[in-house]
Amino acid sequence: MDIHKLLEQVKNNETSIAQAEELLKKLPYEDLGFAKLDHHRTLRSGFGEVVYCEGKSMEHLREIFRKFYEQDMNVLGTRASGEQYEEVKSILPMVQYDKVSRILSIQKKEILRKGCVAVCTGGTSDIPVAEEAAQTAEFFGSNVIRIYDVGVAGIHRLLSKVEEIRKANCIIAVAGMEGALGGVVAGLVDKPVIAVPTSIGYGANFGGLSALLTMLNSCAEGLSVVNINNGFGAGYIATQINRLGYENGSN
Repeated sequence: MDIHKLLEQVKNNETSIAQAEELLKKLPYEDLGFAKLDHHRTLRSGFGEVVYCEGKSMEHLREIFRKFYEQDMNVLGTRASGEQYEEVKSILPMVQYDKVSRILSIQKKEILRKGCVAVCTGGTSDIPVAEEAAQTAEFFGSNVIRIYDVGVAGIHRLLSKVEEIRKANCIIAVAGMEGALGGVVAGLVDKPVIAVPTSIGYGANFGGLSALLTMLNSCAEGLSVVNINNGFGAGYIATQINRLGYENGSN
């Protein structure tokens, strides 16, 4: 629900006070019994609620997407399966699905993108997590540049892209194995870096734990770390940082 638009409609006598009151009854949340949809979140944080799809029943997922759609909102869902996409598509044919990032989305309103976030990966196996980060940032209004397969095993690949990376207000570094990319990137730029450990790697990688520990123990300044495979979290935080950048006159 766009509260500013609603208030303008009331002001211009396009919507009655009674109609507006009925719409506002759904704030701060709408109780569906099995879920409480946070329609108030955009007012509080500037970002709408996101649907984590994995583990949700088809019935619940359909109803959640339908309710958000009825509120005239753009809707983002993460960790969705192809089967869940088909289920939502059966009632909302306009829904989009990306198989790589596993993101479901409905765009009812134009997304105006500003600033810049750079998303880098150590290897191509890290791209699914990187795409979750990149598409989250794009959904919430950031321009994104993708710089993939620039891991430290061939560091010349990364060094050839440093000038391009430096144009961004925030950098996301996604890597598995030992997870060294985040610290290396942070040592080359003057912007915040968000490191995302992935579960890519051989046995002693421990499902991403080795990459996580490397990133947490990095000696490079300006590096923060999100949880293993949490591309969404990185894309969200990067957009918050990016907003501060362009609101203060950068990019």
